[in-house]
Amino acid sequence: MARDWHAWYADYDDPASELSRRLAVVRAELAAVLADRTGLVTLLSLCAGDGRDTLPVLAASTATVSAVLVELDPDLAEAGRREAAALGLDVDVRTDDAGLVAAWADVVPVDVLMLCGVLGNVSDDDARRILTGAALMLQRGGTMIWTRGSRGSGDEDPSGWLRGLLIEAGWEERSFVRPDDAAYRVGVHTWQGISSGFLADRLFAFVR
Repeated sequence: MARDWHAWYADYDDPASELSRRLAVVRAELAAVLADRTGLVTLLSLCAGDGRDTLPVLAASTATVSAVLVELDPDLAEAGRREAAALGLDVDVRTDDAGLVAAWADVVPVDVLMLCGVLGNVSDDDARRILTGAALMLQRGGTMIWTRGSRGSGDEDPSGWLRGLLIEAGWEERSFVRPDDAAYRVGVHTWQGISSGFLADRLFAFVR
């Protein structure tokens, strides 16, 4: 059964929930990334929901950011548009399937890639495909912010497996947050390599 994302978002109403705590970490990491940037910063957020992990940070930042948020659920995407307008932001919020490369191919490579709430909802093969594709989606020196829960199909924390894939591919780890009392993980990695290859028509599909 597909996850009810509207019910899932209800956890944000509890400031002590793991989801709210993760949100605070993601916002802080994004703010730090933007603070290190000069000039125009391009940003792409996949499966962006209502944009709450991104929009308030953009509004508070002094950076000049050109942002594209992609969200399949029309209600969440519309909520993101309303919030962007309320914050005075000129943000492109697209109602589309973020797993389809055509939904955002016109804006990559970007400086910042947001993959929050993605890697824990796809197959292992798609997770590999995403992390391989991410290097093609970023400018050299670009940064990816990703999240993952600690629960997977096996006994080991799947975030360790993801970090290993990134290390093997040549990514530089800027930050990794792994609280002892919560199941969420937040990783921040920078790509300094030279990308080659191409993106398939579909990068991933949710299995949850």
